[in-house]
Amino acid sequence: MKVAVYDITGKETGRQIELSDDVFAIEPNKHAVYLDVKQHLANRRQGTHKSKERAEIAGSTRKIKKQKGTGTARAGSIKSPVFRGGGRVFGPRPKDYSFKLNKNLKKLARKSALSLQAKQDNILVVEDFDFETPKTKSFVNILKAFGIENKKSLFVLGDSNNNVYLSSRNLEGVKAVTNSGLNTYSVMNARKILIVESSLEGIESNLNK
Repeated sequence: MKVAVYDITGKETGRQIELSDDVFAIEPNKHAVYLDVKQHLANRRQGTHKSKERAEIAGSTRKIKKQKGTGTARAGSIKSPVFRGGGRVFGPRPKDYSFKLNKNLKKLARKSALSLQAKQDNILVVEDFDFETPKTKSFVNILKAFGIENKKSLFVLGDSNNNVYLSSRNLEGVKAVTNSGLNTYSVMNARKILIVESSLEGIESNLNK
């Protein structure tokens, strides 16, 4: 499939570029997309939640009242969960939420995500650009040129472009990644995807290995 190439002012350059049908025009596998997004979100969870149980509470272990004759339930320690300040019953413990997926399934998911976005005309190819110094205003001007300043957007860069990355990181809803850092969640979470021309070869080679 052929698409137009734009410059950073949002205008067509008059050139077209061929996008690989094996990456941008496959039959999407929505279940693969679901699994990859689920794994991405699960791997982001810290899983450091923890509450103290009765064995971990600091306090006396003295029996606080006699076993029988009080008319109330027996109690062996002030650290019992039934008392204020006692341990928690079956509280949360540290847990690793991450899980693994087959590499081929992850590639299929990324191809499916890109194909879904391409089918909805949400992918634009932009000619290579760079900033002399990090400047958020320059990046905002690009967003305005494409009319996406109030939309979630994803910029896919060819190489690690530090000035462009630093110019974008303070903006809410904008994410800049290299072609090797592209993931299904970022693709599906964006309303518009701007792919720098030099990154296309890297994207296609990474997903067609």
